[in-house]
Amino acid sequence: MSPKRKISIVSPVLNEQGAIPVFYERLATALEPLRDRYDFELIFTNNRSTDRTLEVIREIRARDPRVQFVTFSRNFGYQPSVLAGLTYATGDGFLVIDVDCEDPPEMIPQLLEEMEHGYDVVYGERVQRTEAIGVQIMRLIFYRLNRILADSEIILDMAEFALVSRRVRDLMLANKSTFPFLRTEIGYVGFKRKGIRYRRQPRVHGSTHYNFIGMSKFAVGGILSSSTFTLRLAAYILPFAFVWNLAVVALLAFTGEHPRLFQSTVLLDLLYAVFCLTSLSLYTARIYKDGVARPVFIVDWEHSALNAMPADPGPGWAPERRSGV
Repeated sequence: MSPKRKISIVSPVLNEQGAIPVFYERLATALEPLRDRYDFELIFTNNRSTDRTLEVIREIRARDPRVQFVTFSRNFGYQPSVLAGLTYATGDGFLVIDVDCEDPPEMIPQLLEEMEHGYDVVYGERVQRTEAIGVQIMRLIFYRLNRILADSEIILDMAEFALVSRRVRDLMLANKSTFPFLRTEIGYVGFKRKGIRYRRQPRVHGSTHYNFIGMSKFAVGGILSSSTFTLRLAAYILPFAFVWNLAVVALLAFTGEHPRLFQSTVLLDLLYAVFCLTSLSLYTARIYKDGVARPVFIVDWEHSALNAMPADPGPGWAPERRSGV
C-alpha cells in the first residue's frame, strides 16, 4: 500500500473571528471522505488580527491538532500571508483558500482529483462573482490588460484559490522579490495546469477587506510584478517624439510662428517626460526595496504554533522562544 500524500492547506486571516468556525466545519466535512487517501494540515496565517481570530484558531487547534497558525508581528498584507503559509507548510501538495468561503471548500476534492491526473497546478477559474457590475468589468479589464502587458504568461481569471505541487511551490519560493505576487509566479513557473470554472459564493461573515484604493494598489502591484512594458514603452515612443519635434521645428522655421502648434508640442513633451519619470521612479523604488531586502514578513513566534519547526524559522525567532504559547 502506497503511503498517503500530505496536503497543506493555507488560509490567510485578518479579523475573521466569525468566518473561521463556519469555514472549518465546511472544510472538515469536505475532507472527511478523503482521510483514507490523504493526510491534511491546515495552517492559518494570522495577519495580526485585532479581534478574537487568534483565540478562535487556538480553540479549534485544541480539538484538531492538524490545525496550526503563524502570527505576524504586524499586518504585512495578503500576499506575504500566503507566502508565509507556503513557506512553513510541509505537504506534498499546497492549497490556498480564504476563510470567507467565497471559494467553496467543497471544491477541494475536485482539485485533488485533477492533481492525481498529473496536473501541477489546479486552480479555480472565477466565471461569476457576487459584486457590483462595475467592479466585475474593472476586474475583467485588469486581467486582460495585465496579460497583454506581462513579460511572461498570465493565467486569466485566476486568484489565489489554487492547488500546486511541491515543485511548483519550491520554485515560487525561489523568487526573492520583496513584492510577492503569487498569481504571476504560478504563471511564470509553468508546468501542466488546469482551471475549474465555478461561481464565487457570497461571504459567510463580515465584509471584504478590499476597497477601491486597495484594489487599485493590488492592480498596480500586479502589473509592476509581471511587466516591464511601461519602461519599454518610453523607449518605443522616443523615436516618434524626436521626429515630431524635428518636424515642428522645421515647420516653424519655414512658415513662421504657430503658437498653438508650439504649445501643443511643449505639452506633449511635458506629458512624455512625466510618464518617463513616473515609470522610472516606480521601478527604481522597487529595485531599491529589493536591494535593501527587508523580510517580506516577520513571525511572532510567541503567538504561533507549528507541529514541525522549520530548520530556518526566519526573522522574529529566538532559540529560547517556544511556539504555541
